[in-house]
Amino acid sequence: MRKSLPVVAAAAAALLLAGCSGSGSSSASSPTPTGGASSPAAARAGTVKVLYAGSLVNFMKDLQPGFDKADSGSVQGESGGSDALVNEIKGKVKQADVFVSASTDANSGLVGKANGDWESWYASFATAPLVIGYNPKSRFAADLKSKPWTEVVKEPGFRMGSTDPKLDPKGKLAAKALKQVGIPQSKVQVFPEEQLLARLASGNLDAAFFYSSEATEQKLPTVSLGSIHLAAQYTVTVLNKAPNVNGGQDFVNYLLGPAGQAVMRAHKLTLTKVTVAGDSAAVPAGLKSVVGLS
Repeated sequence: MRKSLPVVAAAAAALLLAGCSGSGSSSASSPTPTGGASSPAAARAGTVKVLYAGSLVNFMKDLQPGFDKADSGSVQGESGGSDALVNEIKGKVKQADVFVSASTDANSGLVGKANGDWESWYASFATAPLVIGYNPKSRFAADLKSKPWTEVVKEPGFRMGSTDPKLDPKGKLAAKALKQVGIPQSKVQVFPEEQLLARLASGNLDAAFFYSSEATEQKLPTVSLGSIHLAAQYTVTVLNKAPNVNGGQDFVNYLLGPAGQAVMRAHKLTLTKVTVAGDSAAVPAGLKSVVGLS
C-alpha cells in the first residue's frame, strides 16, 4: 500500500487525479516558452517524481503546493517505508528523480556498483525522535502516564504496534529500542506504516511507535523512551538516473531553502545543519550552495 500525492497541473489551481500512484511513467517535458527567450520558470516546468518516507506524508502535502507555484511545475510523489522504496528503485519497480529517506542506512543501499549506482551523495537535513504515541481512550492510558513504558508493554492485553523492521527505518529503530530493554519483538504487532494511525484510532492498538513529528501532527499523547535516544534522520538526493534532473535539483533547492524549512518547522521536524555524505564532488553545481558546499 502506498499514499500518493496528487499530480498538480502547472496552470491549474485545482487538485487533479487525487491519490494517483506514481508508477514510474515518463516525466512530463517542459513546455515551450512563448516570446523567444526561455524564462527561468518555463525552463523548470515539468513533473518531478519524488519517492519519500511514509512519515512525511502530511509534510509533503503542505510542501507541494508551494513548490508547484514557485517552479511552474508539479510534484508526483509516492510514500513508503524507506527501505522498501530502496528495493523498488533498485528493482526498477519505481522510477523517481528525488529520494527522501528517513535513514542514512537506506541511502547506503543505493550506493555503489553492486547497488546499481543509483546514488552518489545525499544531504541530511532534519531529525525527529522516536516516541510512543497512544490512544487516550485506551484502558492502559493511565498506566502509560504513570509507569515506565517498559512495564506497560508487558502488561496482559496491551497491544503495541510498529512498522516492519525489514521495510522501514522506524520499525528498525523500534526493534532496536525493544532489544535494548530486553523486550521481545513478538510483543509488537507489525503493520504497514500507513495503517498504524488508523489501527490506533480504532482501538485495535493501545500504542505504537511514531516519530515525534507524526505524533504532534496527529495530536497524539506520547511518552518518551527515557534513556533510549533514537531518531529518524531525514535525507534527500537527486538520483543518478533521474529522468528530470533539473526538476529534481529545483525540488531539493526548494526543500532545503527558506520555504521548505518553514514547512519543516510547522510540522515539528528538528532542523539540523545540512551535511553531505558520499561523493561531494558528484553534487550538482546548482545544489552546492544549498547543501553548504560553497
